[in-house]
Amino acid sequence: MSDTARALQAARAFVPRPINGDRPFISVIVPVRNEAAFIAGTLSQLLSQEYDPRLFEVLVADGGSTDATRDIVTTMQRRHTNLRLLSNGGGWSSAGRNVAIEASRGDVILLVDGHCDLDNPQYLANLADAFEESGAACVGRPQPLDVRGASRLQRAVALARASRLGHHPSSHIYSDAEGFVPPQSVAIAYRRAVFETVGLFDESFDACEDVELNHRVAKAGLPCWFTPKVRVRYHPRGTLAGLYRQMFRYGRGRMRLLRKHRDTFSIGGFVPAAFLAGLILGPLFSMFLPILWIVYGGVVGFYALAVLGTSIALGLREPALLPLLPAAFVAVHLGAGAGVLWEAVIGRRPRAETVYHPSAALGRKAG
Repeated sequence: MSDTARALQAARAFVPRPINGDRPFISVIVPVRNEAAFIAGTLSQLLSQEYDPRLFEVLVADGGSTDATRDIVTTMQRRHTNLRLLSNGGGWSSAGRNVAIEASRGDVILLVDGHCDLDNPQYLANLADAFEESGAACVGRPQPLDVRGASRLQRAVALARASRLGHHPSSHIYSDAEGFVPPQSVAIAYRRAVFETVGLFDESFDACEDVELNHRVAKAGLPCWFTPKVRVRYHPRGTLAGLYRQMFRYGRGRMRLLRKHRDTFSIGGFVPAAFLAGLILGPLFSMFLPILWIVYGGVVGFYALAVLGTSIALGLREPALLPLLPAAFVAVHLGAGAGVLWEAVIGRRPRAETVYHPSAALGRKAG
């Protein structure tokens, strides 16, 4: 059987159908580590959903928190019997997701981070409708960074990240157009059979594990429906150092993804690394070939103009953010570029065939 035929056969397993009667049982997976500042708010929004509490569960997979995260979850468990706290010995989010998926009972599995706002009491109902109406294998969503109560720097980070200069050009995470899309950057909810088809998250990833899984989903030919009805809002980093560290992790994840799946290479995703390498090595090469100083100056000047021009254009919406926008862009680009270069030099080469297979119990739990 050809790859195309296998993909079509797999896609036919995800046709529109009622699950569990009128509504599916939904397992909400929340991997956390040291999320005491946000976890109560996120869980409150989930547990107060206008969705039959007998038809959903929330599984918090804790990766060894040293703050009050576990205590907060334990306290909330006394009021909510559909809230469960699991231990994630692997620490990383990828391992926590796998622990919770294996323990879950849902026909639909939804991934939610511990530091986001759903701000929609109909979120689970909208998700169930999206699966029912589209017949897709997975559902994707926008995830803007504009949360309530954000500081001036956080608002600048949100504005920068939502621009074409601030995120991967092929990503749909800031889109508002409903329809079928490639799952790589947006899929966050899955029919249970998806994991039986493509396997679980690769636990060697501490960033981009969702993109890596969704790449396998795409290769299997499984359709992804994108809808702004299930958007969530993420909390932007509150400091430039925190933003840099976040993008550094993303850069490392992007390089690790390329090592495992060579077909994920895109020029846009590696421009920050190329720019940073040129920024560091340009003066060295220019010492031996002086004409390169002109090229070096031209590239740096073009970058500065692009950042300044984009910052001015965005700053027209909120002038108070203009002084912070260039710094936000620099932190994003240097962090992502440094992460790629660091992983390229010292990173482990994963085996391309590495797949974490679900246990037999996962298939038996599907209803």
